[in-house]
Amino acid sequence: MKELFEIAVIAFEAIAVIVLLVGAALSMGSFLMRLFRTKERHVAYRDFRQAFGRTLLLALDFLLAADIILTVTLDLTFESLGMLAMLVLIRTFLHFILELEVTGRWPWQGSQ
Repeated sequence: MKELFEIAVIAFEAIAVIVLLVGAALSMGSFLMRLFRTKERHVAYRDFRQAFGRTLLLALDFLLAADIILTVTLDLTFESLGMLAMLVLIRTFLHFILELEVTGRWPWQGSQ
């Protein structure tokens, strides 16, 4: 059973890396295409930042899932729980800041 959880952690971390690589490539490709097609470069840059921000949010979610699985199933000590709590706090803060950057509003404001 331990091996299954280790594989799950590695799989979630690998998915996060793949999401980052593919998302960065797609965001950059879209940015470059729009950059050469339009005169409004600031719009292309804003769209790039939003697309890449969504990529970072998704990758952070996968990494957080991997850390939770790792801590709860494989390495359950008070020290590892404290480290997980710090990681969750930092990633939650990053998530809020990225959400504000991507959508222009805080997550609790909803869509208006």
